[in-house]
Amino acid sequence: MTYSRALIKLSGEALMGDKPYGIDPEIVQSIAKDVSKVVENGTQIAIVVGGGNIFRGLKGSAAGMDRATADYVGMLATVMNAITLQDGLERAGVPTRVQSAIDMQQIAEPYIRRRAIRHLEKGRVVVFGGGCGNPFFTTDTTAALRAAEINAEVVFKATKVDGVYDRDPKKFTDAVKYDNLTFQDVLANEIGVMDSTAIALCKDNKIPIIVFNIFQPGNIAKAISGEPIGSRISNSS
Repeated sequence: MTYSRALIKLSGEALMGDKPYGIDPEIVQSIAKDVSKVVENGTQIAIVVGGGNIFRGLKGSAAGMDRATADYVGMLATVMNAITLQDGLERAGVPTRVQSAIDMQQIAEPYIRRRAIRHLEKGRVVVFGGGCGNPFFTTDTTAALRAAEINAEVVFKATKVDGVYDRDPKKFTDAVKYDNLTFQDVLANEIGVMDSTAIALCKDNKIPIIVFNIFQPGNIAKAISGEPIGSRISNSS
């Protein structure tokens, strides 16, 4: 495997599959099986999961809800997803720990950096829920932050599309896919891969981002093994 420790950013929308909202158990199990194969081969995996399949803070704010309150509700949604993902991973035979940035002792460990790293060293998958514990920050930023904290070698952004395009490939048939981009390209051209704070964090800490389609079985293993999959964003093109 090319990477010995990686962080996967999994959107809440990815967990709902073709459903209009909520969680698709078949998608969870498919992701769990792919992750289990990677863990068996010795790669340490951490996951940051979003909550957009249940509640999205920005939408709540746009509807008149206080932005900080809406973001906290969104953080709770990520914990629901994290626990669901933990169940799927453990049914696939992968020992898993959920760590939450919001204290929930009955259902998750508190986020403690050194404990998270120790779990990874013991072969456990660590799922980070609760965002970064603060409103006004996205789970993309949380992914970049946690990746830097646990010394991950790469961030994998698992999405519904097979990479980064110059426009929405679902709406435009002539959309062009980028195989390689620099962080500066993304920031200067405002390419909507992840929010600018997340991109800047990865840029400053020299952590490459690989964007790929999570719904293609085996793609996680391909990405971990260094196969040219999806789109790669790094400090050099």
